Amino acid sequence: MPTNIAVTGAAGRMGRMLIEAIAISKDAVLTAAIERLESSLIGVDSGELAGLGKNGVVIVDDINAVKSRFDVLIDFTAPQATVANTQFCAEHGKGIVIGTTGFSAEEQASLESYYTQLPIIKAANYSTGVNLSLKLLEIAAKALGDDVDIEIVEAHHRHKVDAPSGTALAMGEAIASTLNRDLSTVAVYGREGQIGARERETIGFATVRGGDVVGDHTIMFMADGERLEITHKASSRMAFARGAVRAAAWLMGKKRGVYSMRDVLGL
Repeated sequence: MPTNIAVTGAAGRMGRMLIEAIAISKDAVLTAAIERLESSLIGVDSGELAGLGKNGVVIVDDINAVKSRFDVLIDFTAPQATVANTQFCAEHGKGIVIGTTGFSAEEQASLESYYTQLPIIKAANYSTGVNLSLKLLEIAAKALGDDVDIEIVEAHHRHKVDAPSGTALAMGEAIASTLNRDLSTVAVYGREGQIGARERETIGFATVRGGDVVGDHTIMFMADGERLEITHKASSRMAFARGAVRAAAWLMGKKRGVYSMRDVLGL
């Protein structure tokens, strides 16, 4: 039986893509669409907004008004809103799929306080290819060990507000964990001036912002005489949306706790 899903941030670029992804899924049905209070699109049919034609689900500005209509909420909004939505889902027995990134330490701590109260999937990226890449990065790091220098380069559109991307950080964490390093200690976010020779244990991050780049990530394992690169390029947000919808359907009926996209994919 299809999972009843609500999308918050429904009028945004990712929200509209999620609505489209739900429409083509056999395992999910859109039953609620939510936007911020001041949105001019309250009352608009969400299917028409997504370019699909009317689906009968109008956009509302109050999650309480639709709490009986959905089982799982998909949230790709902003950290403060996501924390509040997670609290709401915990209080009302809902599941939540979180794609929001850029949490402060305080916001992350607030979010984690709900991890035992409801089923949650939290991932920096819901693309199948990205999650396969995370597995490949762990394999590469284990095989190459401390014999290489590791750098991560990511590029996104001009409107992205956090840097490095949540996906780049997840990639760095996967590598650091495999190598028994603390990413918060070894990460280097940009370089300038007379920085001296590179220390082998560091993991470098470079950020590019511009145009309409959906998301490119390249991880370089550089040794003397050879270089291994693992690259993932997203050409459409639909890859993220379809993964998030798949995750929401998978989450239905799961026990309380936090899961990752790799749990969904069996990785």
